[in-house]
Amino acid sequence: MVKLSDRVNAELENIQQVLNQFPKSGQLRKLSGLELAGAAALLHNFYNGIENILKQIVRDMGFSIPQGQNWHRDLLDMASQHKIITQSLRKSLNQYLAFRHFFSHAYAFDLDPDRIAPLVQSAHKIFKSFEKNAQKYRSRK
Repeated sequence: MVKLSDRVNAELENIQQVLNQFPKSGQLRKLSGLELAGAAALLHNFYNGIENILKQIVRDMGFSIPQGQNWHRDLLDMASQHKIITQSLRKSLNQYLAFRHFFSHAYAFDLDPDRIAPLVQSAHKIFKSFEKNAQKYRSRK
């Protein structure tokens, strides 16, 4: 069985690769529709990676992954309640959760570079904060 630390580290590496592919937020307006859709997919991947880590930690702690229509939000709440992430980080991740929902249900032509830009700008900072919160799980067996 793969250790939690190995799974968390692998996901963190994947998220870092996603971040490395992000366009500069100032360049978003210059992207074609197809390129903007690609940038939006990277944002979606970024948040999915964070969720993947949270799910693994929650399972490792002996809890069940939330079910139902609001499970994504409930997972963030659970992670905050069990001190996996700080309340402040939970609030910051809300905007990525909202984007995840939008992206999953919208058409690519609905994407607005001005709405995506703040998420792209903040992603590296959010990731550093998340890495810090996840640090204690990077060495668990």
